[in-house]
Amino acid sequence: MALAGLTLVAVLGVIGYSAVRLFSEWPTANARVEAGLPVHVVIEPGSTTSAIASQLAELGVVDSALLFRFAVRDAGADGRLKAGEYDLTTGMAHEAIIERLTAGTAVEYVDVTIPEGFTAVQVAERMAAQAGVPADEMMRLCTTGAPQFAAEHPYLADAFNDSLEGFLFPATYSIETSTPARDIVEMMLDQFDTQVATLDLSYAESRGLDVVDVVVIASILEREARLSEEFPLVSSVIYNRLARPMRLQLCATVMYTMPDGTTSLTNKDLEQETPYNTYLHDGLPAGPISNPGMRALQAAAQPEETDYLYYVLTGADGSQTFTATYDEFLEAKRRGQSGN
Repeated sequence: MALAGLTLVAVLGVIGYSAVRLFSEWPTANARVEAGLPVHVVIEPGSTTSAIASQLAELGVVDSALLFRFAVRDAGADGRLKAGEYDLTTGMAHEAIIERLTAGTAVEYVDVTIPEGFTAVQVAERMAAQAGVPADEMMRLCTTGAPQFAAEHPYLADAFNDSLEGFLFPATYSIETSTPARDIVEMMLDQFDTQVATLDLSYAESRGLDVVDVVVIASILEREARLSEEFPLVSSVIYNRLARPMRLQLCATVMYTMPDGTTSLTNKDLEQETPYNTYLHDGLPAGPISNPGMRALQAAAQPEETDYLYYVLTGADGSQTFTATYDEFLEAKRRGQSGN
């Protein structure tokens, strides 16, 4: 009899403990919040149903963690609630929450390829067209937005005309839909930083050039040479002319300021007063004229060691002949013209 009494007490104790636990998780009047308020919920990977239920209850999405756990179990969704970020509301029906959390957050991405040698305008146009960002905002950031990024990227502090020209690194970017234009630009600048950090700038620095000068030279290579294997040779011509000193007289720098669709230059074009006209001004142009890729940057940082001062297009494949003297240049030009 005494044993039976003890058993009954034990059973009642278990029941009492379960009841206390049950009612401790039951909604109370104080726990209720106004329904329909927006709540941003971040569910971390590996979260259990119990942890998710407690999180939802704390945020007011559900009134009771325990009842939500029962609903998940009854729906056969235990263990199927997915991590992610969700925009929910307070007081949502359990069924609606379970449907959202089992479906997960389907994140859509679009791949946008920026080729080597694209200008800032071309970058902005492609990003707007393919990434779905506002065209005017993307254009403004790419062409005049340098001050907004200079704190994180100090080389932009003195960017000519506040343009990001030269620093929007060419690559294929996987961009989440609805990503703001500013974040996309930051992504490209970060990629530029990552790639430039691998460059050996010691030779350029020994010639009095900094990283921005290297970018300017690389941007010219992208526009002056049709074959990337000739980048180091064209780079050597630029270095040699800078050292003499001798004006660069590069058509690509003049072409940069010409209207879209211009395919050739006249003598009058070469006399146009712009800070990019290397026929009129000594040294490098005021800023980059395109956004160079890694091969051009490497060639701009470490050119071939040559005595070349001239080059001229002579091959149908876009190859050029390089010469050390003007007479040799004229002869190569004559052969190229007769060959064509």
